[in-house]
Amino acid sequence: MESFKKNLQKIVQPLKFSARDDFKNLPHIKDLGKSMAGIIAQQIDAIPPAWENRFEPPLRNLLNIFSDYDAQDSVGKKTRIIEAAKILERLLEAIDVYDASKPLSLLKEEQISERISDLKTSAEKLSVPIQYLKGVGPKMAARFQAKKITTVEDLLYFLPRTYEDRREIRRINKLEAGKIQTIIAVVALSEFRYYGKKRILEVTVSDHTANLTIKWFKGQMSYLTGIFKKGVRAIFTGLVTPNYAGKTMIHPDYEILDDEDDDENLLNFKRIVPVYSETEGLHQKYIRKVMYYGALDQYSRYIASPVPAEICRRRNLLNIHEAILTVHFPGHDEQIQPYIDARSEAHRRLIYDEFFFFQLGMALKKSGRVLDKGISFRLEGRLLDRFYASLPFSLTAAQQRVIAEIQKDLQSATSMNRLLQGDVGSGKTLVAMAAMITVCENGFQAALMAPTEILARQHYNTLSSWAKPIGLRVVLLTGSMANSARNEILSQIASGQADIMIGTHALIQESVDFKKLGLAVIDEQHRFGVMQRASLRNKGIHADVLVMTATPIPRTLAMTVYGDLDVSVIDEMPPGKKPVRTILMGESRRPSVYETIRREIARGHQVFIVYPLVEQSENLDLKDATKMADHLQKDIFTDCRVGLIHGRMKDQEKESVMRDFHENKIAILVATTVIEVGIDVPHASLMVIEHAERFGLSQLHQLRGRVGRRDIPSTCILLADYKVSADARKRLKVMEKTTDGFALAEEDLVIRGPGDFLGTRQSGLPDFRIASIIRDARILNDAKEDAFALAARDPLLDKPEHAILKQALIAKWHGKLDLARTG
Repeated sequence: MESFKKNLQKIVQPLKFSARDDFKNLPHIKDLGKSMAGIIAQQIDAIPPAWENRFEPPLRNLLNIFSDYDAQDSVGKKTRIIEAAKILERLLEAIDVYDASKPLSLLKEEQISERISDLKTSAEKLSVPIQYLKGVGPKMAARFQAKKITTVEDLLYFLPRTYEDRREIRRINKLEAGKIQTIIAVVALSEFRYYGKKRILEVTVSDHTANLTIKWFKGQMSYLTGIFKKGVRAIFTGLVTPNYAGKTMIHPDYEILDDEDDDENLLNFKRIVPVYSETEGLHQKYIRKVMYYGALDQYSRYIASPVPAEICRRRNLLNIHEAILTVHFPGHDEQIQPYIDARSEAHRRLIYDEFFFFQLGMALKKSGRVLDKGISFRLEGRLLDRFYASLPFSLTAAQQRVIAEIQKDLQSATSMNRLLQGDVGSGKTLVAMAAMITVCENGFQAALMAPTEILARQHYNTLSSWAKPIGLRVVLLTGSMANSARNEILSQIASGQADIMIGTHALIQESVDFKKLGLAVIDEQHRFGVMQRASLRNKGIHADVLVMTATPIPRTLAMTVYGDLDVSVIDEMPPGKKPVRTILMGESRRPSVYETIRREIARGHQVFIVYPLVEQSENLDLKDATKMADHLQKDIFTDCRVGLIHGRMKDQEKESVMRDFHENKIAILVATTVIEVGIDVPHASLMVIEHAERFGLSQLHQLRGRVGRRDIPSTCILLADYKVSADARKRLKVMEKTTDGFALAEEDLVIRGPGDFLGTRQSGLPDFRIASIIRDARILNDAKEDAFALAARDPLLDKPEHAILKQALIAKWHGKLDLARTG
């Protein structure tokens, strides 16, 4: 590889000679293009086979630059030499990095230690506060901080939000209205014009084909009039708009040109130009200057990516240094659209790195659990057979498949950590009960933790009815219990009299002592924090964990948030279950909605009416649950009882309301989304959702799942404001037509994004700087495949060739992924 590098450096010498003293020697060099093309062709043939994918494309690009070099005029020749010099500089840098990333298994121990030391040095350099960058200082650093940019590394990974193609210089007479275009012109006139009391600076420029008026309505007017003197030559880029006198640009980007300036080294023009997200006091030209001359020029060499060289070659990934340089300032011959779409090769490399390190953390976390000793339960099945025989229905094929997957985990000597997904009404609780019965039959206890007392009590009632015929004892533990009752339950748990414990987070309090916990089941697991879930598992020794959710999770999201879990999906509904009919209505149909409510109540059924707010808001013109419950009771449904439930009520109050509703003492329950999860009211046949446009699809689907729990024909009415956006109306139409929770979840993820979809920042969603799990699903899949394969081969990253990778992972995640076993 050293000889290949030396030969490339030979190409540099004639270019340096040609460019010396402002290209003074250029006219005297004959047939440079022909000579260079021959040398470059030889170098293409000399590329080591393992590196062809990486180094041949840029050398081919170099060859193209010199293919017609000799036919160019002096300006064209200068342009090609400058472009070639840039490519060669990047190639030489890439060779250094590729040489440094050869398989560590071939290196001696002291060389590996040296590499790890280099990695630490890189981390130190990149952690330098941004205020120490050339041209920044404390004042501008404070403005960058508003963008969460505090270090050099933060700035390097602050990618452009889009790009503008300023490579083509247009003649003024060829400008097209409605497009952003670039011109080079000379100032003909600069003057202030008054429109009423408004003072506007108008600069007329010319390029001998036509004139163009450029206007500034605000800014440093005295500075602008000082630089735009008659005869000044400048380059402008802006949106061209038509007016009565011709064409104009308003507040364009500009740069003053010197007489001898050939326009080739401009940062803001004659190239693909990055456009960054701005904030007050941070403007495009300033950000580009700091990025180019401060961050990239001085610090990009310290960007390190210990992704194994073998993976980089197999995935044909750009060198990390070239990726970070190119993503900010693409080469002259690049296509702009892949950069705008964040699908360029430079983007792909940076996105891959981000996904790979996260997925490797997930893989090691999962493989660490595989190494954890678990409880190997016997699958005798006699108690389970009695349970199945007691049921008045048969299990679906999906339930049987998922139970088999869980039973296999329970039988294994390693700990189970499985996510159970199932749509509303698919029968997840029954599957969990089957797992708990197996554990109890082996002499262990099982616990089920629910997010609310209402849901915990509902589970208690259901599981008790299933457990009693087969001789298992189920107890309920909640925070609102009287001390005497609580102490009795704690005693039964500690002594082993209780087989199955149902409760809220009261189950993880210090005073709760299990005799022999073998299985922890967590329902609606996204409602609990990571530490709460771990606390329940730690109540036992090597307890298995089953987490359940009725919120269908799209595959890409499951790969990130739940990448360390095994996943089971109940993708089939019980036979005979009728889908809930969904109807979208506008405000004008309210009288019809009220008639439908009266009709359902007359049939002995019950109704939910859901509002997005608990109380009236000054900022939002929306109906609220509290005020509407009062209005509906006093003015509309005076002959039946209207109840109210929301999240601000005390647990005892909510419990009382839900008990009355469950016992059919309340006909209409006005609620907020507190009833979204798991509430089972057999006689509820109608769900009315007010301001449906304010809810996400997955949330609407969960609310809809509160009705149709039995065989009663049920309806969900979406009352929406028809003044909402076309996107909102489209979303609600999807809801009207689709009852498939997984299809809705995929649609919802695209519309709202992963953060809003999960509804909470503590949901476990990683805060990716560059990658998008929606846009970059294919790269995510590649990164997961590579990371999990590597972790399977070396679950503790103990092999010498993974030493640097291990150090980088520990440094990157700072323990966030619970990598104690790999540290």
